[in-house]
Amino acid sequence: MKPTNRRDVLAGLAISAGGMLAASSASASDAPASAAGHRVSPAIDGPMLTSHKPEESILFKYSMDAAEPKVTSGGWAREATAHQFPISQGIAGVHMYLNPGASRELHWHAIAAEWAYVLDGRCQTTVIDPQGRSEVLNFAPGDLWFFPRGHGHSIQTIGTEPCHFILAFDNGHFSENGTFSITDWLSLVDPQMLAQNLGVAASTFAGFPKGETYIMQGRVIPLDSPAAREVNDNVGPNTHRYCLMAQRPVREFPGGTVHLASAREFPMSSTMTGGVMKLKPGALRELHWHPNANEWQYVARGRTRVTLFGSDGRLAMSDFGPGDVAYIPRGYGHSVQSIGDEESEIVLSFDSGEYQEISLSQWLSTTPRHLLANNFGVEEEVFARFPKSQVYIAAG
Repeated sequence: MKPTNRRDVLAGLAISAGGMLAASSASASDAPASAAGHRVSPAIDGPMLTSHKPEESILFKYSMDAAEPKVTSGGWAREATAHQFPISQGIAGVHMYLNPGASRELHWHAIAAEWAYVLDGRCQTTVIDPQGRSEVLNFAPGDLWFFPRGHGHSIQTIGTEPCHFILAFDNGHFSENGTFSITDWLSLVDPQMLAQNLGVAASTFAGFPKGETYIMQGRVIPLDSPAAREVNDNVGPNTHRYCLMAQRPVREFPGGTVHLASAREFPMSSTMTGGVMKLKPGALRELHWHPNANEWQYVARGRTRVTLFGSDGRLAMSDFGPGDVAYIPRGYGHSVQSIGDEESEIVLSFDSGEYQEISLSQWLSTTPRHLLANNFGVEEEVFARFPKSQVYIAAG
């Protein structure tokens, strides 16, 4: 990724935070507050084009990074749930930014698993599973994590640079406001009960927070410090981490690449598949659909044009830029084209651990020509010019 582009994106992300960032601690206010030219518009954008039935237009775009963030002393988060983005019933998403030294506190999720892709910076996670096994892991840009529902976890920035990442949850109604946070919990429990539970004096808890801290600013943890190096990642194939971009692309074409991690490559990620697609200018991710999963797209860089076919004469098309989210319901036909002057980078998430797809070119190349001729009312020779195998990504 180009650092200048990433900084521009981060600058734009904070524009709607405005006074909240100024009112936060000095550390939190280090996040850029504005960016010239960043588009701030209603979060849900209608399609550019509808066909046949405009009264049933499909609203499948949400400008997540133009939405108002949840800001605390150590950073911020923006979310896209079914509450703000009604079509997104199967997957909710979050863009989270942690200052150097900040941590997303110990917490767990009751109704959703958490998948994440690290965009920039470095962080350390801690996670505990129902068998009492604890894993401490360090993450760099291009890495994934997956925390099954109920697994307790936390995230802390390490190093002197901020860290930000994209989160996806396998329940569109999940909200960051619905997490079970340790500070929230302990602030509500009687100190005498906590004292009995943990074998300390009740006065121990006098200085604890009186509510949820969410993202808490703390001291910076240098990358070469013992704290940053004290990891426990010897858990074999059941690790919560997968170094996605360190792997070879699962699909590579002149027009772009796709890195993908399903439960096959990343066994812990049993209910979700995720990846990154890069499209060169003009390249097209061909028309296709996913029989078993909803698809959630976050544009990290570049500009794309997504078409969505919703059956019964419904077709929608919208343009997307950095910070925008597209949601493709299970079974809906769709395509993605890179329309800008730079390579597009799209973070992908699916709410199934098994990746499935059916593409237009593959379908047509395996169907008898006489049937196609009958279907479309043209001569068989027309289809002799079509691809003989799956196109997947067509160069511009």
